Amino acid sequence: MTTARLRSRPGADTRQLADLAAAHAVYGCLVREIGLPAGDTSILDSAAHLLLRHLDVPLRCAVTRASPLGAHRYLGPVQRLTDGGRWDDLDADTLAGLVAAELAARTGLANDEFVDQVRASRDTVARLLAERPAKDPTPTGDAAVDAYVDSEQSLVFGHPHHPAPKWRSGAPDGWRGYAPELRTAFRLRWLAVPDDLVAGDGPFDPLLAALLPPRAPAGHRVLPVHPWQLSLIPPTHPRLRDLGEGGVPVRPTASVRTVYAPDADLFVKTSLHVRITNCLRKNARYELTGAVALTDLLARVPMPAGVGLLAEPAYRTVDVPGMDEAYGTILRTGLRPHLRPGDVPVLAAALAAAPLAVPDPVAWWRAYVDLLVPAVLRFWIDHGVVHEAHLQNVVVVLDRERRPVRMLLRDLEGVKLDTARWATWPDGVPPQVGYDTSAAHRRVVYCLFVNHLAGVCGALADARPGIEPRLWRELRAVVAAVAANLDDPPELRALLNGEPLVAKANLLVRWRRDADRVAPFVPVPNPLGGPR
Repeated sequence: MTTARLRSRPGADTRQLADLAAAHAVYGCLVREIGLPAGDTSILDSAAHLLLRHLDVPLRCAVTRASPLGAHRYLGPVQRLTDGGRWDDLDADTLAGLVAAELAARTGLANDEFVDQVRASRDTVARLLAERPAKDPTPTGDAAVDAYVDSEQSLVFGHPHHPAPKWRSGAPDGWRGYAPELRTAFRLRWLAVPDDLVAGDGPFDPLLAALLPPRAPAGHRVLPVHPWQLSLIPPTHPRLRDLGEGGVPVRPTASVRTVYAPDADLFVKTSLHVRITNCLRKNARYELTGAVALTDLLARVPMPAGVGLLAEPAYRTVDVPGMDEAYGTILRTGLRPHLRPGDVPVLAAALAAAPLAVPDPVAWWRAYVDLLVPAVLRFWIDHGVVHEAHLQNVVVVLDRERRPVRMLLRDLEGVKLDTARWATWPDGVPPQVGYDTSAAHRRVVYCLFVNHLAGVCGALADARPGIEPRLWRELRAVVAAVAANLDDPPELRALLNGEPLVAKANLLVRWRRDADRVAPFVPVPNPLGGPR
């Protein structure tokens, strides 16, 4: 259920809305990761039915749109069929308990955190709904920048296919001042690091100047750090000096730990020892060095017209084991060089989060996929570069008529190199940046088609019911044209022949308590062509 639809329910309080959203998130994961692969789910009488096979418990939830990939739009409560033949409503806690019992029986594993994480995510959403300001309290006055910031800070319900999308470690009093959903703004905290304890690369200080940092004491360099991080991991090294908060105001983006400084037009990707969804959001040392190395490498890869990259040309950290990951900071270039008068940059995830009403959805969609799809597929097939172009890694630039005219790819942590397509490994790129061909294939298919394009396609179909099959046919035509231009590579031929797509199994990785890098993938139907 989308933010817009949840808010439209008259008389519903924030806790009811949050509980409904939490139940939909859990149920959606269950349908896609368990029901679809096992053949235990179906659409009947405008509801998605699912059998918890090991508990022998039938469930259902009404749908407003049945997705060909199983990414349905849900409406109303999830229900359980009782022994007496009655359908009873389930709240999120009860549903999570049933899912936990089913997964324990299926996997043979126990997880005493799962229900609490679902509950905590629900409670966070309730708090965000109750406390979110109606308007941005600190707008810049630049319409394009303010629209962009609003899109980054609009994702109150989070990842639509994660069982606990807003679970974050730490008490609410610790994160409230830094939550993007609460339209917050704050100033970074600054450390003075002795020259001989500084590790870094790239033009860090020239870029940093736009943030108006405090003056470094003699023999030191300044390092911006997220204020929340210093409350979690204080700088105990005797030679580090805390200079306090300062510089221009920054706005937290959807990732929480990456902030945008509108005055400087600069992003700062900080380390944050907070677990958000699946990951502890820290910058590993190879991610710091890899960001600069990939920026240099990608500068030599041809960039298609209408596509840009938000580069990460510099990093700095404390060259002390443990502190290098705690205080590692990456600088990312800004938006304004990619904008023309009247353009509006919007996070793709914000477009997919609510019904997307445009005058001509087919033409709008064709412009969208013509920009994004050939670029991502050519990067991979021609150059061995895997861009994880999921909804939070792409900024869409819209013109005055709100038509997509450019795509900006970001977050080099998600960029990997397909090792089979690199005969000689590029200098300076850490080995952890490599994917084997199967991993590269999974990531491109999931991030581009299942996470991103299915989400935006669904938002268009929510606003114009019945149009989704036409949109998938348009997408197929674009993929077929790319395949023809690339001499029919087997990876794209398989997609066009109906090979199942894959979805990242966030429910299963949470249940197993695995690292995100080993998250399993599950097959989902492929609407592009071939047998369903």
